[in-house]
Amino acid sequence: MALYSVVVPVYNGEHMLEELYQRLAVVFDETIFQPFELIMVDDGSKDRSYEVMQRLREADSRVKIIQMARNFGQHCAVLCGFRYAKGDFVITMDDDLQHPPEEIPKLIQAMDEHDDIDVVIASYQGRKHNIVRRTGTAVAAFATAKMLHTDPNIDFTSFRLIRKFIVDAVLQTNTHLPQIGNLLAQTSNRIMNVPIRHQARAYGKSGYSFFSLAKSLFYDITTHSAFPLLVVRDIGIVSFLICVVLALYYFINFLTSDAPVEGFTTLVLLLVGFCSLILLSIGIIGSYLMNILDEAKKLPHYVTRRVETEDACVTVTDGKL
Repeated sequence: MALYSVVVPVYNGEHMLEELYQRLAVVFDETIFQPFELIMVDDGSKDRSYEVMQRLREADSRVKIIQMARNFGQHCAVLCGFRYAKGDFVITMDDDLQHPPEEIPKLIQAMDEHDDIDVVIASYQGRKHNIVRRTGTAVAAFATAKMLHTDPNIDFTSFRLIRKFIVDAVLQTNTHLPQIGNLLAQTSNRIMNVPIRHQARAYGKSGYSFFSLAKSLFYDITTHSAFPLLVVRDIGIVSFLICVVLALYYFINFLTSDAPVEGFTTLVLLLVGFCSLILLSIGIIGSYLMNILDEAKKLPHYVTRRVETEDACVTVTDGKL
């Protein structure tokens, strides 16, 4: 039997944690009949979430609780939970009950039926997020697909089932502001979606505002892509070529028709030429900075899924021999 580690980042979820635990226990004990551990990471909650977590821990030893020193964000909380996960598979889900625990068997069934898949991600049916959250998610998904060269049809959500060796590989990264979806996409391309129900938030409201979504998207673009720098570089190249063409035009016109070249025209050409060179230089310097940034991420050079040697055939499954 496989052990499943359920990692839940918690932020102001005191009213939902007990129900979440109870529904998870029913799913694993009475539906799929598999052992599990529940790892709750308190991400600097301002309510009594940690007290509720302590009560759950006292009642069931399968519950592990971690309290972070302050609010570091959902992705950092998930990474923290990864470090304490002992399971052969790791499930990540939110604490707001929008991810129904009863849908977990669908993720597990998809993983069991596809031995070549490393990550199963829930794709929401009837998404209950507000218009700002839905729009931000769609734009972020499009940008991520372009930046990381992933399948644009893959929906990256926070409800996932991951093989343990992928989790171990993600833990080897040293990114300043980690994004779990991006790290998974950079670690493996064996990712698939499974449609699941999406429920409305039971209590409170989402902590993702338009500003936070826009900030996250800008960080993703500047961290994983040199697109803005390349745009500046290309503008510089095009502007410089236009400047050269105009300079040749005015010079030939001066030689053939003795038409005077006004000082204003010369000044404009010089300004366009030098500004173009400046933009081109910024683009080149930016390319060097992106290379330095890629080096600083310290991503694993490779992730081994299976190993076969001449002496013996060794299969690595979920990071274990």
